[in-house]
Amino acid sequence: MRKKNGSLLYKCISCGYTSPRWLGRCPECGEWNSLEECIVDQNAKAAAGTQKGLAVKIKPVPLSAVITLAGERLITGIEEFDRVLGGGAMKRSAVLIGGEPGIGKSTLLLQTAAAATRGGLNGRILYVTGEESASQIKSRADRLCIESTGIEILCTTRLEDILDALNSLNPVLVFIDSIQTVYSAEAGLVPGTVSQLKYCANELVGWIKERDAVLLMTAHVTKEGIIAGPKSLEHLVDTVISFERNNDEVRFLHARKNRFGSVDEIGIFQMGTKGLIPVQDPSTMFLTRRNGTQPEGVACTAVFEGTRVFLVEIQALTVSAKAAITRVYSDKIDTARISRIAAVLEKRAGLRFSDQDLYINVAGGVRLTESAIDAALAAALYSARTGIPVPRETVLIGELSLAGEIRPVSRIRLRAKTAQGLGFTTILAPEKTDGITVTTDIKNLIKILFSK
Repeated sequence: MRKKNGSLLYKCISCGYTSPRWLGRCPECGEWNSLEECIVDQNAKAAAGTQKGLAVKIKPVPLSAVITLAGERLITGIEEFDRVLGGGAMKRSAVLIGGEPGIGKSTLLLQTAAAATRGGLNGRILYVTGEESASQIKSRADRLCIESTGIEILCTTRLEDILDALNSLNPVLVFIDSIQTVYSAEAGLVPGTVSQLKYCANELVGWIKERDAVLLMTAHVTKEGIIAGPKSLEHLVDTVISFERNNDEVRFLHARKNRFGSVDEIGIFQMGTKGLIPVQDPSTMFLTRRNGTQPEGVACTAVFEGTRVFLVEIQALTVSAKAAITRVYSDKIDTARISRIAAVLEKRAGLRFSDQDLYINVAGGVRLTESAIDAALAAALYSARTGIPVPRETVLIGELSLAGEIRPVSRIRLRAKTAQGLGFTTILAPEKTDGITVTTDIKNLIKILFSK
C-alpha cells in the first residue's frame, strides 16, 4: 500500500532499507542504530534522500552548535570580481549576474573559470551553456588566449542533463549561461517562463547548498535594466550582481544584494581584444583633464565606492524650459537630489531655477548616490546658471542641508588626501584639517568660488 504524504518511515543511512517503525538493528545490512526518521513526500527528489518520495525529517538544532563557514571562500582569481563578491565567492552560495546582451557576461564567466584553474583550484569546473555551441565557446577561449584545460563544458538546456552532470562530476565551480535557457519537463516544455525559472533555479541552488561548491548564473535583463523573470529569483540566490557599461570599453560590476559581503564595492573593467581587463587604479579615470580654461557647469568631488576613493567630475547644463513644467534629465544622479539642491540654491542663494530645464551628467558614466556630492553638484548648477566657471584644480566635499548648511561626511581627510595626491590644490569641505579650506554654508561656498 502506498504511503500518503506526511507519513513517517525509518530509513537506514547505510543501505537505504525502510521500515514503518524504528528498529535498533537494520535487518538488511545488520548495522546498529542506523535508522533515521523520514517523512513521505511525493514531491521530494532523489537528491533529498536515497529514495524518491522520501525525505529526511529535519529537526531544529541549537544555534550555538552550528558550524560556521567563515573564511570558506573560493577565490576566482579576478581581483575586481572578488572585490565585488566580498573577497571571493562563499562556498555553498549562488551568484546571479545580470546585464544587457553583448556586455560581456559570458566572457566574464569564461575568464573566471580560467583564472580559477590557474589559481590551483582543487576540484572540477563545469561550464553549462544553453545559448552557444561548444565550438563557439572554444573559439572565444582561443581568441582571448584562455587556457581551457580543466574546464568541462556541457551544451544543453535540459535541467535533468545538468543535474546528471553535476552528480557525476561533482564540480566545485558551476557556471550556467544563462538561467533563462534552462527548462525541465516537470515545469513544462517552454524555457524562460516564470514557473521554469523558479523551478530550475531552485533545483540548482538546492544542489549547491548541499556541497562545498559555488554556482554562478547569468540572467537576461529587461529594457529598464532589471533582471528579467520573477523577483523571487533574486531572493533565491545569495548574491545579485549588476553588469553595466558607460561606453564601449568600460564595464562596471556592483552587487545589488550580497549575503556575505558589502554592496558598496564596485569592480571596474576595460573591454579589450583580450577580454575584460581589471582596472587596478581607477582614481583618475572619471576625470577630464583639460589644457585650456575650465568650462562653466563643471565641478569635481571625491566619492567612496566601498574601500576606494574616486575623483569624479559632475557636469551641469541649464536651459530655459521648453514647456510650462520644467524637467530634470539625469541617469547618473537621482533626479530628486538634483531638484532638492536646485531648490536650496534658489531659496538660499537667490538664483532662479524654477524656469530652467536641468541636465546633469557624470564624466565616465559612474552612478553617484552618496551625500558627499551635494556641494559639488550645487557648485556645478550655480556655475551653469551664471556662466562663471569653478576655479581649476578645486574639489568640493560635503552634504547640503535644506537650511543651506554644508555638513560633514565620513572620511573627509582620506578624500582630501587622495585629491591632493592627484594635483588638486584647493579642497573645500566643512572640516578643518591640513590643506582644507573650510566652508560651512552655501553662501560662503559661493563667495569663495565665484567672487574672485
